[in-house]
Amino acid sequence: MHLSVIIPAYNEERRLPKTLEEIDKYLSKQDYDYEIIVVSDGSKDKTAEVVENLKSQISNLKIIDNKKNNGKGFVVRQGLMEAKGDFRLFTDADNSTSIDQVEKMLPYLKRACPESVEGGYDIVIGSRDVKGAVLEPPQPWLRQVILGEGFKLFRKLIIGLWEVEDTQCGFKCFTKKAAEDIFSKCKINKFAFDPEILILAKKFGYKIKEVPVYWKNDLESKVKFKSILKMALDLFKIRYYLISGKYD
Repeated sequence: MHLSVIIPAYNEERRLPKTLEEIDKYLSKQDYDYEIIVVSDGSKDKTAEVVENLKSQISNLKIIDNKKNNGKGFVVRQGLMEAKGDFRLFTDADNSTSIDQVEKMLPYLKRACPESVEGGYDIVIGSRDVKGAVLEPPQPWLRQVILGEGFKLFRKLIIGLWEVEDTQCGFKCFTKKAAEDIFSKCKINKFAFDPEILILAKKFGYKIKEVPVYWKNDLESKVKFKSILKMALDLFKIRYYLISGKYD
């Protein structure tokens, strides 16, 4: 299996059909095999049923239907560990970054064979904050400064990763080995799982490449203050786990 695409989903019965159809339409034209894994995070709507019904149209589609809500970090980890692909990508159910952006990533990733290209990276992450990235429409100024630059600085001060500009873009691809080594050690189940992934990658000596992506910005998306506070607390947890050797 060449590529696994993992989609975490919570109450996504409305947006998933279009996203899955677009992903399958694009990948079916490529010269490699693939699988699509949707991981429902205790959805209370018909997310799992919608995916099951689409299996007749998308033969390589799988569903992991959790009955309990555990958090995005938990289900991303679950999907990455269940995947079979040599390369494993997770992306969001809202399709904010279209699947064709993966073609910017694959050339950088280490191959299964000894040869590698473009430096042979273990992890390639989509970024909205490096040169060449496009946000359409642009984020409101207040949101960009407070939630974007503010969180970025706070994250760098608490756990580091000074060289990474955007840890929160939900479009990241891993080699099989990197995925299995890193996600088997992860402990954060909620939204701060992204920085944890990258700090563990750095700790274990994996090479990370940040590439610009085209991002369809949902202006209706609301980030609650409560969620921001929880993310901040999780960053302190990550710092504690690093110092105390919990990741060793």
